[in-house]
Amino acid sequence: MLVGRAPPGAPSCRRLLAAALAAGLRPLLCGLPPCWATARRAAGQWPSPGLRVPEAAEAERLVQQVQRTGVPLRRFIACPHLARTVQRCLQDGASPGPQPVLLECAPGPGILTRTLLNAGVRVVALESNSAFLPNLQSLENSLDGQLKVIYGDFFRLDPLVTGTVKPPALCSDKLFETMGVAAVPWRADVPVKIFGFLPQKKERNMLWRLLFALYECSSIYRYGRVELNIFMSEKEYKVLTAKPGEAKAYQALTVLWQVGCEIQLLHMEPWSSFVTNLKNGGLAIPKSMWLPNDHLCLVRLTPQQNLFTGSLEPTNSATFIFMVKQCLAKPKSKIADRLNSWSLDNGGKLLSELEIPKNAATRNLYPEDYRRLFEALQNSSMFTETWFHDEVLGSIRNINL
Repeated sequence: MLVGRAPPGAPSCRRLLAAALAAGLRPLLCGLPPCWATARRAAGQWPSPGLRVPEAAEAERLVQQVQRTGVPLRRFIACPHLARTVQRCLQDGASPGPQPVLLECAPGPGILTRTLLNAGVRVVALESNSAFLPNLQSLENSLDGQLKVIYGDFFRLDPLVTGTVKPPALCSDKLFETMGVAAVPWRADVPVKIFGFLPQKKERNMLWRLLFALYECSSIYRYGRVELNIFMSEKEYKVLTAKPGEAKAYQALTVLWQVGCEIQLLHMEPWSSFVTNLKNGGLAIPKSMWLPNDHLCLVRLTPQQNLFTGSLEPTNSATFIFMVKQCLAKPKSKIADRLNSWSLDNGGKLLSELEIPKNAATRNLYPEDYRRLFEALQNSSMFTETWFHDEVLGSIRNINL
């Protein structure tokens, strides 16, 4: 048949194509079985939509267009190469089978969002700046359920307020309901992965808030062992991974995060690789006197499956946090003196049973030693918790908050 007009009454190619798509035969057009896309989605692996990822200059212009005075400092991924690096880090080590949804906090111009979508990841984008929402929502509407956009701020989850919670603050139960994520047992697989940047001016504050939620199994941790993949300053990463005896770095925060989570460094990137929302385009690198701080570190925090075995439970975890905090308030003091200050007559005997030297400084004990000490105190008849609990309840919520 010669190439030319179709005979009168013959259906056009355009109508035939539309009918084929309407019949759900899109995969057949690519030579694939009809169940292919459905099967991949059921396994948490979506076919790549082949989205265009803007270059860094275009992403920077998008950030500049929404700059406003009075908004908190934020950092964004603008470079496609860096976005691919982060995407590979987030997917590295994934176990076979269905993959959990990834909650991307503050995606901004959406460079990483598009990169993740192209890699077949199902993404929930949680954005607190309404100026970025139209672009993200347009992207959401162009896809078939692979992306969900929500207006909200992850670092304002579950505010301690009475009455209605006003966006961008939101409650974790509403967020997880919208994401379609149900609670699972603590020892089950990770139910959801979260990616974001710790707010620069509230880094320490947020690390403590997340720590309390972890040990209490509250907020996001009511749904199981939620995995955090967070960019934080190098100095805070050094604190979280410090070893006993390291001056300045080894702190209560160190012990508690190491007991509670597996800490893995995924990537280090210079501050200059990120775009800020500052009008002058500055980097606003925080100063550090004692610890190196030349990079932002992408750190994975995966809660330990065995965190709540033994005597440590969510109901007494506040006591454990307070005990560690009190011990390391004076890191050069002897652990035996600290026990004596708690009216323990046989503190030395307890330390001997745990094979902890009586003259050991509190900063020289390993995180596992603090857990063993707490569990021994919990099981000891010579330790009365009444006064200890009163002090905990009176001060625990004010620690570094």
